[in-house]
Amino acid sequence: MLITSRDTGRWVLPKGWPEAREPLCEAAAREAGEEAGLRGTVSHLEAGRYFYAKVLASGEEVPCEVLVFPLHVDKIADRWKEKRSRTRKWVSSSEAVRMINEPDLCQIVAYFCADPHRFS
Repeated sequence: MLITSRDTGRWVLPKGWPEAREPLCEAAAREAGEEAGLRGTVSHLEAGRYFYAKVLASGEEVPCEVLVFPLHVDKIADRWKEKRSRTRKWVSSSEAVRMINEPDLCQIVAYFCADPHRFS
């Protein structure tokens, strides 16, 4: 599943910041719930990582590293926290690669989709 970013509307994966001492994989699962209404079992093995430039309100760009954790989706909510500020869409891996602007994230999606069971 891809979602739109709130600032530019580009297609991305749910991502965010860990809270307190929250494990990174659990933060990824929580963000998938908040940003896309997804619930399920998250892998403790990352599928990959990439960098992107986050634009702050001041206009300053800050490099951010994103660790990607696969989520086996069990439930898809009709209503969720960020529903009004994002669009979500289920797509094939090849369509996702065409829709995503970050080349490193495209590589992670393609690698994961080639054999998703390696992260179980």
